[in-house]
Amino acid sequence: MNELVTRALLPAGLRDALPAEADQEAEIVWRVTQTFKRYGYARVKPPMVEFEESLLAGSQAGMSRHCFRLMDPDSQRMMALRADMTPQVARIAATRLKGEARPLRLSYAGQVLRVKGDGLRPERQFGQVGAELIGADEPAADAEIIAMSAAALADVGAANVSIDLTIPYLVPAIIGWSQVPPDIAANLRAALDRKDAAAVANLGGRVGALLADLVAASGPAAVVLAKLDGLDLPPTARGEVVRLKEAVRLVQAARPDLALTIDTVERRGFEYQKGLSFTIFARGVRGELGRGGRYLAGEDLMEGAGETATGVTLFTDTVLRALPFPAAEACAFAPFGTPPAVVRALRDGGNLVRDGFGPVADAVAEARRLGCSHIVEGGKAVLLPANPKEAKK
Repeated sequence: MNELVTRALLPAGLRDALPAEADQEAEIVWRVTQTFKRYGYARVKPPMVEFEESLLAGSQAGMSRHCFRLMDPDSQRMMALRADMTPQVARIAATRLKGEARPLRLSYAGQVLRVKGDGLRPERQFGQVGAELIGADEPAADAEIIAMSAAALADVGAANVSIDLTIPYLVPAIIGWSQVPPDIAANLRAALDRKDAAAVANLGGRVGALLADLVAASGPAAVVLAKLDGLDLPPTARGEVVRLKEAVRLVQAARPDLALTIDTVERRGFEYQKGLSFTIFARGVRGELGRGGRYLAGEDLMEGAGETATGVTLFTDTVLRALPFPAAEACAFAPFGTPPAVVRALRDGGNLVRDGFGPVADAVAEARRLGCSHIVEGGKAVLLPANPKEAKK
């Protein structure tokens, strides 16, 4: 018995998805990609494994620590298992779809594997379903991705969804404009990560006071935008705020019911973003349902600096936690000897039917044993009679 248990153990961060959950996750992926399709996003399917130098090139070098490696026995080159699908889609856009008209709208879905989980996401294998909008730099592009993400989550039944917006470039723009010495800048960033407004104010002098005001400027979008209007920001930072305001206006026009918040100093997890970025949460659900934002696509594959892009990735395991567990699906038991034409007609009509493989003394009891709610009689599925054992309870 102990040997059997040991053989059934899985590595930390990996687990089996059993029938109800696996079915629900497949339904989520289908519904989300259908929502993306209605917005004009065409689906692509990159491979699980790529050569290390292409998968982890450019800004994606930071994902190196998350990737498993293996040697390709054919080419004798190192390969890496994907830890994120966004760079793969960017590669496809920059190479195979280089000649396609921009903006280019692509969607994807698949599993990713990471070397190690973290506190918020202990899972090392999980599903991603996402979309990338490549070659559009307008605030309307940011708004489309955010509004579409909210629409996709609504389509799968996720409730109490909120989206937290941030501008990772805002703080570096202010620090660079103020010419803060590197050692003080490093301390400022650490204090900002802790949301320690007092430490920020003490460290930075005039710029510290401004950054402390930014720490305080977090919360509902309308409140934060009003606070930002009252701050004396440098021109580059002011331009980012103007862009943020326009994106918020467009999102609220498209999804007036969506809760939008803003955290102007959040940067953890957005180190490689180049503009407006966001995280998706649901009330009472551990972890992020998804995240996204603006970045440069294909900067290592194209001449020049790559293409401006924005996108979103939803995490199917977290989305599942935001949904009620599915009720058992109605199932009909077809006793041994049921005409095949009858069973085929029921299945063609969308019914779930389980065949009996041999004669049984009590077909109703056998249907219950197999977890069925109906039995095929007289050419149709009939609801099972009340279970006497259940009635006595």
